[in-house]
Amino acid sequence: MADSDITVAVATHKAYRMPIDGVYMPLQVGRALHPNVDLGMTCDNTGDNISQLNAQYSELTGLYWMWKNCDADYQGLVHYRRHFAKNDSAKRHGDENERFSCIAGKQDYARLLDTCEIIVPERRNYYIETVYSHYEHTMQEGQLDATRSIIAQTNSDYLDAFDAQMNKTSAHLFNMFVMRKDLINEYCSWMFPIIGELAKHIDSSSYSVFEMRFPGRISEILFDVWLETNHYPYVEMPIISPEPVDWIKKGSGFLMAKFVGKKYVKSC
Repeated sequence: MADSDITVAVATHKAYRMPIDGVYMPLQVGRALHPNVDLGMTCDNTGDNISQLNAQYSELTGLYWMWKNCDADYQGLVHYRRHFAKNDSAKRHGDENERFSCIAGKQDYARLLDTCEIIVPERRNYYIETVYSHYEHTMQEGQLDATRSIIAQTNSDYLDAFDAQMNKTSAHLFNMFVMRKDLINEYCSWMFPIIGELAKHIDSSSYSVFEMRFPGRISEILFDVWLETNHYPYVEMPIISPEPVDWIKKGSGFLMAKFVGKKYVKSC
C-alpha cells in the first residue's frame, strides 16, 4: 500500500471547509444543474458524467464521475458534512477544529487497506426497526419492493442477500467507502443500472425535492447487498461530522416515523 495512490472525493454542492490532507479531492456535484455556481474545485460535469441527475442521485453523481474519470489505485467517497474518522473519540465531541483534526488522513486509510481491500463506515443500528420497515416508515412506500422486483429480474443471484438485508436491523449507509479501483468498477457496473431502472419504474411526478432523491437512498441499502453476495471482506471506520449532531432531534424523528407514521421531509 505504501506506493499506492488513494483519492477520496469529498462531495459538496456548496462552499464548505475541506480536509487539508492531500488524499482528499473536493468535488462539486450537480454542477450541470447549477452552471453559474463555481466553487473553484473539480466538478462532476466534466468527462463521462451524469451530473444532470444530481437532483435524484445526490452524491452518486460524484461517485459516477470518480468511476469514469479517476485512475487512482484506491478510490473513495465521503461528504462535506460526513467523514471517516480517526479513533479519537474525545476530540470528536469538541469544537470545529477538534472535529476536523479527527478526520482520517492518507496514512489512516493506507494502514487499514494493508489488511483489507474495502473500508466502510460503522454500521447504523436501528435496534427496533428492520432496514425495510425503517425505510417504509420514513420514505415513500413501495420503492424497496420495486427494487426487489428489478433485482429478481436482472440480478437474481443477489436476491437472497437483498431479502436478508431487508430483515436486518443495521446497515452500512451514507454511500461512503474506500476500495480498490477494480472493485469500484464492479460495484458501480452493478448498482447504477439497478437504480436507473428503478427511476423509470417509480412515478415521482408528485414528489417533493427531498423525496426525489430516492435513487441515492436506495443505493445506500444496495451496497451491503453487493458486499454480502460477493463475500467481500471489509473493515469499518467510525464517522464524524464537522458540525454537532442533534441526536435528540434525530431520535424524535425516528420514533415519530415508526409510531405515528410521520415521514421524513428533510435530511436531519
